Amino acid sequence: MVDKATTTGKSKSVDKDALHLAETTDVSPRQAKELLEKHGGDRQKAAKEAKNFKAEG
Repeated sequence: MVDKATTTGKSKSVDKDALHLAETTDVSPRQAKELLEKHGGDRQKAAKEAKNFKAEG
């Protein structure tokens, strides 16, 4: 069975960005991916919200 995330360029980009966001903040890779999807792939907005998670938690 082929995983859709590995066959589409957009998913690879989101996954790569999510991993970077997770490494630079205290959110999990899953949370980072959800933040990026929520903000339409806008890394700056996702990072800002991730830092808020870090401050609140």
